[in-house]
Amino acid sequence: MTRVLLGLTGAVAAAYGGLLLLDNGFGDLVDVATWLVAGVLLHDLVLAPLVIVLVVVAARFLPDAWRAPAAAALVVLGSVTLLAIPVLGRFGERADNPTLLDRSYWAGWALIVGLTLLTTALTITVRARSARPGRVTDP
Repeated sequence: MTRVLLGLTGAVAAAYGGLLLLDNGFGDLVDVATWLVAGVLLHDLVLAPLVIVLVVVAARFLPDAWRAPAAAALVVLGSVTLLAIPVLGRFGERADNPTLLDRSYWAGWALIVGLTLLTTALTITVRARSARPGRVTDP
């Protein structure tokens, strides 16, 4: 029952979003379609191959405890950076509307990068300590 309610809620929200999008006219539909296609192409043609190459290269040099956290960090940072390109580049900024792009997006991106690197370092530390030779574990 919970799944049905969640699915129904998602379908209603998607339909409402579609109606709002249709109310804005054909130009917005073209813009949305362009961004959706560009996002898929950037992911499939740039981000995914780059992450795969970096992970394969890093696997040759990184210790076992570092590999999975480093791969996860690459996926997170790559995805977040691709999504942030429009605001980091301030595309769409207009002098006549200062409320557009009204904050320091670089600071937010740097915070996400810092938190991701911190989480990755903590994960690596925990994994390395739990994999130490001679460590006694309960059977």
